[in-house]
Amino acid sequence: MSAPPSPSPANPGSSATSTSSSNNNQGIEELLPLVTQLTNPEQRESVLLELSKKRESFTDLAPVLWHSFGTVAALLQEIVSIYPLLSPPTLTAHCSNRVCNALALLQCVASHPETRGLFLAAHVPLYLYPFLNTNSKNRPFEYLRLTSLGVVGALVKMDDSDVINFLLQTEIIPLCLRIMETGSELSKTVATFIVQKILLDEIGLQYICATAERFYAVSTVLSNMVTVLVHQPSVRLLKHIVRCYLRLSDNGRAREALRQCLPQALRDDTFVNALRDDATVKKWLTQLLTVVGGNAAAGNGGVVGVVGVGGGALTNNPGGGEDQTPP
Repeated sequence: MSAPPSPSPANPGSSATSTSSSNNNQGIEELLPLVTQLTNPEQRESVLLELSKKRESFTDLAPVLWHSFGTVAALLQEIVSIYPLLSPPTLTAHCSNRVCNALALLQCVASHPETRGLFLAAHVPLYLYPFLNTNSKNRPFEYLRLTSLGVVGALVKMDDSDVINFLLQTEIIPLCLRIMETGSELSKTVATFIVQKILLDEIGLQYICATAERFYAVSTVLSNMVTVLVHQPSVRLLKHIVRCYLRLSDNGRAREALRQCLPQALRDDTFVNALRDDATVKKWLTQLLTVVGGNAAAGNGGVVGVVGVGGGALTNNPGGGEDQTPP
């Protein structure tokens, strides 16, 4: 009886491919039942927690969530169910944690290239704006705002002009500006990052510099934040503020305005110790001062006698009914 044929040498890549395919199949087999359970109100809370914890390990989570019957509706149901708890502010830690788990799953959808456009087309971010519009400083509300900002942050992080176009048609800028002034340090940082990413897009820069009121709203908040950082330094937050100023200086009219209204604390050595170990921010600040001049008298964040891109005169008066002035 002849011996069985010896196995042929394996393709070096076939084992890895097979293993990867097997792991992916196992992941799908574990994921699908959990996603299906989201539509069951009795199972939803525990599944939300489990999926939010494991969301990094499921590469196909976003498409599966979006394309599964009833799943997105279930997540939106979690969101709208706590609207009555926002005013008067009666949101509990338990309710906040539960809806934040739903928001964590929506963040996956927002950041995935296959589902981001669908997410925007359905105007899902608008469901989060009531959370950003709250002002209670209690921890459940702060956690809710921060998680909601995380969803918007995931959108702008993709450097997609469609995202910026969508956001500019909404109230995201005044909402972020208010959080930049009144939120916790972490919420301020994420909100400032969102404004920074909007500014870094050419359409976003043009939009904010198009009228006196929009520029005034942003520059005043940035100036107020610098004043706070003089007494409560935060390099992480200062980094985003300086980058916003530097980007604003790319616009000719805004650059002229900044020569008069850039905070004195950014012109002198106020933050020299805080920035000692951060070469990137020091470089940005040096570039900013080179462009706008480091010795001009600093104002209060307003603008004096500079013509805006839209043709209007920029003044210290933020009136005129501009919808981008922070509430």
